[in-house]
Amino acid sequence: MSVLKLNKNNFEQIKTSEKTVLLDFYADWCGPCRMVSPIVDEIARENPQYLVGKINVDEEPELAQAFSVASIPTLVVIKNGKIVDQSAGARPKSQILAMLAD
Repeated sequence: MSVLKLNKNNFEQIKTSEKTVLLDFYADWCGPCRMVSPIVDEIARENPQYLVGKINVDEEPELAQAFSVASIPTLVVIKNGKIVDQSAGARPKSQILAMLAD
């Protein structure tokens, strides 16, 4: 499955998803974000059981604030509408997959 580009207008579909959700909060100018982005894309392609979305914090400051994003990249895992894991900073693929598997 491909990565969804999320904004405040289409975010509701994420909250009601039955799938485990991975959110990637990023900015285009952020070096570590550019390192994590292809990993997130790969996870989305290889794992259709997850719903993967990216949120540009410069374009969607309200969503970033709602998730208390203080630094980027921030990865958030949501299950059954609740945040179950959140981490800031670049992570290798194995750690991101471990966040989803918990």
